[in-house]
Amino acid sequence: MVEVQRKTRVIEGLAPDAIPYGDLMRAEVPTILKGVARDWPLVREGRVSPQAAMAHLASFYQGRPVVGYTCAPEIQGRYFYNEDGTGLNFERGRVQLTDYLDRIREHLGDPAAPSYYIGSTDADLYLPGFRAQNDLVLNDDMFARNPPVVGVWIGNRTTATAHYDMSNNIACCLVGQRRFTLFPPEQVANLYPGPLEPTPGGQVVSMVNFRDPDLERHPRFRDALETAEVADLEPGDALFYPALWWHHVEALSDFNTMMNYWWNTSPAYIDTPQNTLLHGLLSLRDRPEQEKRAWKALFDYYVFGPAGQAGAHLPDHMQGDLAPMDEQRARRLRAKLLQRLNR
Repeated sequence: MVEVQRKTRVIEGLAPDAIPYGDLMRAEVPTILKGVARDWPLVREGRVSPQAAMAHLASFYQGRPVVGYTCAPEIQGRYFYNEDGTGLNFERGRVQLTDYLDRIREHLGDPAAPSYYIGSTDADLYLPGFRAQNDLVLNDDMFARNPPVVGVWIGNRTTATAHYDMSNNIACCLVGQRRFTLFPPEQVANLYPGPLEPTPGGQVVSMVNFRDPDLERHPRFRDALETAEVADLEPGDALFYPALWWHHVEALSDFNTMMNYWWNTSPAYIDTPQNTLLHGLLSLRDRPEQEKRAWKALFDYYVFGPAGQAGAHLPDHMQGDLAPMDEQRARRLRAKLLQRLNR
């Protein structure tokens, strides 16, 4: 099992309406917000028993099927690929949330239980009214401009293999204990990313088995570990981490529930860079090295430099696609790209 000594920084004593969202964004490092959700009703019920927490969740459920994931006991909750990489090592299907809670309840205390897992499930759609009682105080203007996507995660002992998300995240541990092992985005090569698709949960995952790393096969993982940090969460704790940070998530109790908030600060009309990455594979990756170096310089100038740099010396009427982006320009540029891609 991977052992990491560095601990994620902690802020204690925060009132629920005094979370320093702006400071967190400016600091750009993972941070535990100790106990900010400790008074939520679900957290209180979880302190009573797993059964009481399940009953609280079920009280909001109105029967809309959710996606449930199941792993055999020998997989030990690690949702991943099968041994020869031809598929995934778990099954998924539409289920009733209450039926899945019954399955988890039947195996409480069973060390050889199958793994049951309900991944990010829209809290408002599937548990209407839940957030009226269990919710962060989102009192920063950035949330008015960019409302977060709020998802609930439910299961027994499960492991989400190290991956990154394209949004900022606050993960609230509500029932059970969770451990996050976090790596900065620059460690991508040292984490040995798997295929772009299929993936176990929608995002590229590390191919390293954190339980038993094969350092002959993945020697650079040692370098990743030198930058890693661990966030151990108790019920009521929340963890902020910035977009694109890699995170390996272990649910450590017989019953666990988490709610997370995903958001970006870019306008909604800004396209996802994941599409740019795919187009880069198509148009740049296999060019001669000298051309790639030249294109890198161009990208540094046009894309990765200051946003106004490339058009700053041009009159407004000459800037065209180099002008500051707005919704109308984004729509025109997307149409132009689609036309060229469909040639």
